Amino acid sequence: MIVATGLLAVPALAACSSDDSNKPATATTPTRSLGPAPAAVPNPPADDSVDAGFARDMRTHHAQAVQMAMMIRDLTQDDATRKLAYDIALTQQEQIGRMASWLQMWGLTLGSTRPVMQWMTPGSMPNHSGHGTPAAGADTQLMPGMATQAQLDRLATLHGKDAEVMFLQLMIAHHEAGVAMAREGQTRAQVQQVRDLANTMVMGQSSEIDLMRSMLTERGAG
Repeated sequence: MIVATGLLAVPALAACSSDDSNKPATATTPTRSLGPAPAAVPNPPADDSVDAGFARDMRTHHAQAVQMAMMIRDLTQDDATRKLAYDIALTQQEQIGRMASWLQMWGLTLGSTRPVMQWMTPGSMPNHSGHGTPAAGADTQLMPGMATQAQLDRLATLHGKDAEVMFLQLMIAHHEAGVAMAREGQTRAQVQQVRDLANTMVMGQSSEIDLMRSMLTERGAG
């Protein structure tokens, strides 16, 4: 399950930001402590709350977006595609860390055995009832918008324009589902910080969807 992506991934992204080397970045052991866990907050959201479900499931959803963004780096030399990929990877990795910090402050675990997407209103996600399979089985039934392993394997075999087109198509679908999830957090979360971040996601990912659609059109695949 992709939920394992966490706060320590940020240095790896930074290591990938140089175009001077074609070698993939290698993980390094952090040289400093991340410090103590954030202090608990009074009256935190419950384990079955919209806030907790949003933070957990959006971390998983974001993690795959980061994965796909870093994949395209080695599959194309197109500056526009690589810039978009870096923006997505860095933005969503930072948000993954922020949501992990919230769960710690609320005294909740990063993962859960609760069904994924259960916190969403039934019918709020296109082609999804709002009540998913248990989180432990999330690797066999993906959240809406997420690419399958077969699609990721196919993307890894492509290069240049073909890779750009498939990446854009997968990321548009991924963002569309992410926006639907964020709209639920925007309107139903109890914590203002969660609603604010959800609003940022709606605006940012909606803008990126428009950009990616125009990029597909430029490549004759719109």
